[in-house]
Amino acid sequence: MIIIYLQNMIKILRSFLYLSAFMFVLSSCKVLQVHKTHDLSTDEKIYREFAVTDSTNLAEVPWKNLFTDPRLQTLIMEAVENNPDLQIAVARMKKAEANLQQSKATFFPSLSIGAKATAQNENSDGSGSTEFYQIYGSTSWEADIWGKLNSTKKANMASFLESEAYKRAVQTQLIANVAMNYYKLLALDAQLQITETTLEKRKANVEAMKLLKDNDVITGADLVLSEANRYSAEVSIPDLKQNIYETENTLSLLLGRNPGSIERGALQDQQVYADLQNGIPAQLLANRPDVQQAEYKFRYYAEMTHVARSYFYPSLTLSASGGISETDFSKLFDAKTAFWNLTGGLIQPLFNQGLNKQRLKVAEANQEEYLIAFKQTLLSAGEEVVNAMHGYQSATDKIAIRTNQIAYLEKAVDYTMELLKYTSSTNYTDVLTSEVNLLSAQISGVNDKLQQLQAVVTLYRSLGGGWKE
Repeated sequence: MIIIYLQNMIKILRSFLYLSAFMFVLSSCKVLQVHKTHDLSTDEKIYREFAVTDSTNLAEVPWKNLFTDPRLQTLIMEAVENNPDLQIAVARMKKAEANLQQSKATFFPSLSIGAKATAQNENSDGSGSTEFYQIYGSTSWEADIWGKLNSTKKANMASFLESEAYKRAVQTQLIANVAMNYYKLLALDAQLQITETTLEKRKANVEAMKLLKDNDVITGADLVLSEANRYSAEVSIPDLKQNIYETENTLSLLLGRNPGSIERGALQDQQVYADLQNGIPAQLLANRPDVQQAEYKFRYYAEMTHVARSYFYPSLTLSASGGISETDFSKLFDAKTAFWNLTGGLIQPLFNQGLNKQRLKVAEANQEEYLIAFKQTLLSAGEEVVNAMHGYQSATDKIAIRTNQIAYLEKAVDYTMELLKYTSSTNYTDVLTSEVNLLSAQISGVNDKLQQLQAVVTLYRSLGGGWKE
């Protein structure tokens, strides 16, 4: 009897082997090849007039070398360690990795085991009970003839790599945000210091103007104007302090800590990284995380298109089950009664209420959508790079010009004040105008330095810097 069973099993397995070989030949036909080659390269003109062929790239510089302020380095390290958005990105990676591992496991047969015990009364009075015990197992395996399982695995691999790129994108943006807000905080400190210094000078001027009024050098109107000029500087101080308070809270949130004060340096001590190189446009594909993320998103849906196409073709499944049974539990593992079953199924979808067509059309539309999204991400990256390069150059030019403006305005304030004391050809309006212009130029000078520092940060982030150690 056993020999007959074995012969039957061999015949069945041989039939499935022939069928599998036939299906494999079909799968090699060009009609089943659904992947298209898409151009995912960058346009060499994406950097406008800043396009170069030198492969030197600012993104390759470790962030510790770019940001040399020890206090800023400490803040960035704390943010990378504790920032909630970055922790969420890590959790996303774990989920994607779990999906990838599961898709790899689908290539292997499923296996399950079980045990069953049954007690049944044969007579109405409760006598003549029958016991039945069984241990059994089953396995099932689907042949990946059309590459559905393989494409699913590739799709999950792309999804995992996308989550990894997302984590790098979050870190790149996080480092940039910490640096941006840190420099903003230093700029606000500098503006507050300038305003408070100006306020002290204007208080001194009021006292000087009172003496001049007592000596009939100026009029009462001039004295009133000097008082108003003093308060015009003082009124901006509460707003500056409020901005400092809010910026500290913003930084605290990025650091994953409760709102509080931030230890920091001074704006004038910040060194501007001057060796700015944008590299060749193709490096955006290798360095910029959000570009990588968009690419992997597209590849995910390209593989899912293949998966959707495979539903139109037959699926081959092999399954087997077997076990032992006995009416006496003590003899179960010595039982001579065994059962087994080997089946195979070839299922060809004929009518599925349009589900297969709908699945394929949706997958192809997703693939098209994310190819466009990828190209759009590249264009946005190029725009950010050239804007940052141009912003840095504009700030550098303004700093040189502003330095001369401030120097001459300081002289104008001194000269007009002296002329007011000793000549009648000058009135306090001249002094007032020069003082207002000087304060405005000094505040603008701080903004120029801030723009220059933040342009470097923007360029660094735009090129994809910050995620490499």
